Amino acid sequence: MSHDIWQEWLDTYVDGSCTKEEFEGIEDHLRSCPSCATDTLSRLQMKIAVRAAAVRYAPSAEFQRRVEKSVKVSHKTVWEIPEVRVAALAAVVLLLVVLSFSWWHRYSTRAQAVSELLDIHVATTASNNPVDVTSSDQHNVKPWFQGKLPYTFNLPDLQNSPFKLVGGRIVYFKHNPGAQVLYDLRKHQISVFILQDQPGVTPRGMGISTEREKGFSTETWGEAGLRYVVIGDTAPTDIHSLSELLRTAGNQ
Repeated sequence: MSHDIWQEWLDTYVDGSCTKEEFEGIEDHLRSCPSCATDTLSRLQMKIAVRAAAVRYAPSAEFQRRVEKSVKVSHKTVWEIPEVRVAALAAVVLLLVVLSFSWWHRYSTRAQAVSELLDIHVATTASNNPVDVTSSDQHNVKPWFQGKLPYTFNLPDLQNSPFKLVGGRIVYFKHNPGAQVLYDLRKHQISVFILQDQPGVTPRGMGISTEREKGFSTETWGEAGLRYVVIGDTAPTDIHSLSELLRTAGNQ
């Protein structure tokens, strides 16, 4: 269901004109959609404010009875129950708090992981012996990792590209072995970390994530159970170009 259609359903949800089944369906959607949850909270707050302003005019009991008799409501909606309105509002507020904390925790954990890999990259490029296997041929570097890691991966053919393969080394990240492959681009060093994609270990992200941190460009993505993190002190477009070559090689 499209976002616009959900916006129409929110009107019936807030107005209390939906059935119990519709109410439960919208509740399920709000638990997974921060945008609609925020919108619903705003509408509920507006509805409460309008009702508070309306108490300035209190119709007589006789007038209320006449109106109720003329309307002849055939069924009672869930929003006519005060306890349901209060519980729903509290649930939306709690959902927003949980989603905000979850997003902050994910971002904080991911940023910390990327920062640690950045430190490894800087230490590697500053070393007199940055790699354990030195070769500009991916057919020499890739087999060197076999037997040293519990997984395999492909490296791209750099023919007709500005990148040059320098070599590779074993790196330990969060007590887990991984591959660090070093590339050169116009005297700029670029590290490609290839790690097992494990929750709480590798920097999580939705799809492909590119960012700039401490003067370095980074790009990370997950593929076939592996987490790739590309880091270098060059432009984000260069990092993205190398990442595209890696993704193409990974799909072969």
